Amino acid sequence: MRRMSAADIVITPDDRPGVRSSEPPRPPKTPRQPKQPKQTRAAAPRGRRRAQRFRFDLTPVQKFAAIGVAATALFVASASVWQSGVLQRTWRDTGESVLHLTALAGFRTTEITVAGRRRIPTDQIVTALGARHGDPILGLDIAAARDRLEALPGIRAAVIERRLPGSLHLVIVEREPVALWQYEGTYTLVDRDGKVIPGSIEGFEDLPLVVGEGAGARADELLTMLSSEPDLAVRVKAATRVGNRRWNLTLDDIRTGVEVRLPEIEPEAAWSRLAELERSKGLASRPLAMIDMRVPDRLVLRPGRDLPQSAERPPQASPPPPPALGLGKED
Repeated sequence: MRRMSAADIVITPDDRPGVRSSEPPRPPKTPRQPKQPKQTRAAAPRGRRRAQRFRFDLTPVQKFAAIGVAATALFVASASVWQSGVLQRTWRDTGESVLHLTALAGFRTTEITVAGRRRIPTDQIVTALGARHGDPILGLDIAAARDRLEALPGIRAAVIERRLPGSLHLVIVEREPVALWQYEGTYTLVDRDGKVIPGSIEGFEDLPLVVGEGAGARADELLTMLSSEPDLAVRVKAATRVGNRRWNLTLDDIRTGVEVRLPEIEPEAAWSRLAELERSKGLASRPLAMIDMRVPDRLVLRPGRDLPQSAERPPQASPPPPPALGLGKED
C-alpha cells in the first residue's frame, strides 16, 4: 500500500484559521436507528405501564367441577322459581286474558246439543261436560270432557265436536242392557261388559234374569253360550250363578220351570247336548223338576215338577213320569 503524503490533504476555507463561513455549520448527521419489529413497538409501554392480566390455569377435573356447580346452581334457582308458582300464575293469567278476549270476539258457548241420549239424565251430562252458556268455547278441554262423560256408568263412548263460533255438539253411546241382575234383593241392569247401568228397570222386565254373586259380570259369557242354541235360549227365564263357578238355568217359568244344572268345565258342550236331547226326545218339555248335567257321561233327572192349576188332570189320567236316573246334589 502507498503511504499518504502532504499532497493528499485538502484544506477547505472553513478549516483555515481566522476564516469563518457565512453559513452556520451543519450539525452532524445522527445515524439512523434500525426499525424495531412491530411486536417490540406494540409491547413497548406508552405513558404508564399496563396492568398485568391474571390467568387461571385449571385442570380438567377443576373445570368439570366448576361446570357442575354452575349447573346445580341454575337448576336450584329454576326449581325455586317454579315452586313459588310465579310462572304458573303468569301463564294462567295470560291464558285467561286471551280466552276472555276470544269470548268478547264472539267465540263463546251459546248452544249445546246432544245426540244419542235415552236414559242418562241431562243434568249429569251437563255436569260432566263442564261447559256453561257464555263460557269461552276455546277454553273447553275436549279430551278431559270426553273422559268425564265416559266415566258415567251409563255411557259407553262419547264424542264432542266444537262447532265455531259458539256451538258444542255431543254424540253419546249409552250402554245397552242385556240382562237383569238380582243380588241381595236388588235388581239392576247390566250390559255385555258386565257394567251396571244405574236407573230404573222399567221397560226391561223381560230381559233374562241372572242371580247371584258375580252373575252380572259374567252375563256376556252366559248370553254368548245361550245364543248358540237360539230355540232353547228363548225358554231361559233365569240363570243363577252358583259359587261364582257355574250356572243353573231355569226354563219356561221362574217359579215352576225345570232347573238345568250345567257343569263348571265346558258348559257349552252340556248346553249343546241338552238342545240335541230336546230336539230328539223333548226332554226339557217333560214334567221334570231338575236336569243335572254336571257329570259329562251321566244325565240325572228329578221328576215331580208341579203343573199349573189350569193344566192339572186327575191323577189316574196323568201319564207316569219317566223314571229318575239319579238324584243330583245341591252345591
